[in-house]
Parts: sequence; structure tokens; C-alpha cells
Amino acid sequence: MFTRLFAKPKQETNALTTLDKLNETLEMLEKKEKVLVKKAAVEVEKAKEFTKGRNKRAAIQCLKRKRLYEQQIEQLGNFQLRIHDQMIMLEGAKATTETVDALRTGAAAMKAMQKATNIDDVDKTMDEINEQTENMKQIQEALSTPIGASADFDEDELEAELEELEGAELEGQLLQPATTAPAALVHVPAGRQPTRPVPQKRTAEEDELAALQAEMAL
Repeated sequence: MFTRLFAKPKQETNALTTLDKLNETLEMLEKKEKVLVKKAAVEVEKAKEFTKGRNKRAAIQCLKRKRLYEQQIEQLGNFQLRIHDQMIMLEGAKATTETVDALRTGAAAMKAMQKATNIDDVDKTMDEINEQTENMKQIQEALSTPIGASADFDEDELEAELEELEGAELEGQLLQPATTAPAALVHVPAGRQPTRPVPQKRTAEEDELAALQAEMAL
């Protein structure tokens, strides 16, 4: 366990140290390359001077040294290319290792959570939640019921009572007299024509009762 805990930081430290070393080497090679380029340029200038002085042998020697410098410059360029390749591979390997470690850590955490969560416990918890939800629904329904609404009435008895009330009302209407009593005669003095009594307007209930009596007479 301790090996796993301390292995990753050690590997990361080694990778960083190696990258730092490669960067230092790359900087050193670049400096050497710049120096050799300057030396080659100096030999070219010397060769030009010797050519002007018609010193062919010295000019050729300068060009030979220039060629040697150019060969070293080319070699240093190859070294730098190799170091760049090594740095790219090392950085890629470092990224790959970190990715694998992250995935491994995530898988371990998921495994631990699955181990801590048993499927039976989940089913039991869901049953408890459903039971509590059902109890809460029953409580809410009980609270929302109006006061007195729980009394149990017989619908048939209520229908029969309503029919009796309607029958009694109809019978009372039939027993009422069809017309009202005649009005008393009014004494009219001589010389005056008696005025006709103004007929009284019947109500809607009286009209309905008269129509019903006429139908029963038929």
C-alpha cells in the first residue's frame, strides 16, 4: 500500500528531472551551434582576405576549417532533433501515465462506492420511500376531506324522501280552488253607467294549475 502511495510522486519527479536535464542539454547544444556558426563565418571572411592577397593555400585552409565547422553544426542539429524527439516521447509517456493513474483512481473509487452500496439496501430504501410516500398521500387525503363528509347516507332513502316531497307539493297544488270568490257588487248611483271590473292577471303558477286541471278533466 505504501509503495502505491509513494510510487506515483517518485515517477513524476523522475520524469520532471529528466525533462529538465534534456532542456539543459538542448540549450547547451544551441549555444555551441551559435558559436560554430560564428567561427564558420569568420573563416569565410579570412578566405576572402587571403583570396584578395592571392594567398590561395591559406584561403583553402580557411574553407577546410569552415567545412569542419559546418559538419559539427550539422551534427549538433541532429543531436537537438534527437533530444526534441526524446522530450516529446517523454511528455507523451508522462501524460499517458497520468491518464492511466487517473482512470485507475476513478475505477477504485467506483468499486469502493459499489461495495459500500448493496443492491439489497437500495431495494429496502426504495420500499421505505414508497411506503412513506403512500402514507403521506393518505394523510393528505384525510386532511383534505371536508368536515362531516365522512357520514354514510343511503342514496335510495334520499331519493324516496325527495319523491314524497314532490308528491305532497303536487297534491297541495291540486287541492287549491280553481277560481277565486266573486267580488261583491258595488252600488252605482243612478245616471251612471257601471264600470266593468278589470280582470285580474293570473300568475304563472295559477296558469299551470289550470292547465293541469283541464288535462285531468279530459
